[in-house]
Amino acid sequence: MTWKIERVPGDGLDLDEVLTVYRESGLGERRPIEDRERFAAMLRGANLVVVCRTEEGRLIGIARSVSDFSYVTYLSDIAVSADFQRAGIGRALIAGTQAETPGVKIVLLSAPAAVDYYPHLGFTRHESAWMLQP
Repeated sequence: MTWKIERVPGDGLDLDEVLTVYRESGLGERRPIEDRERFAAMLRGANLVVVCRTEEGRLIGIARSVSDFSYVTYLSDIAVSADFQRAGIGRALIAGTQAETPGVKIVLLSAPAAVDYYPHLGFTRHESAWMLQP
């Protein structure tokens, strides 16, 4: 199967199509996918969105980030539909994000199930991350 990675405006994506990827990837368990208005705002607010589509045009992956394009990019979400996982799409989405932000560090918070995935891609653990929940 062939697929294509490209940068797109987040607010130009079909919300239902994006929500399907989040559900199929398992990431929907930790994101507010039932709150359509909030999720649409999340897509609008991301200033760097990289997607993966099959050659037929089906959305199968998304990397949603916020970046200053100078120092740091926060990779908020990386989701790949379960049927397409382990095919290099996650790696390609990260590479596409890097291509849009050359020389900029990428920071992310890993899903518990993905903790062992990121070191294989060159990420290093950072022990002093903090969160302030609303």
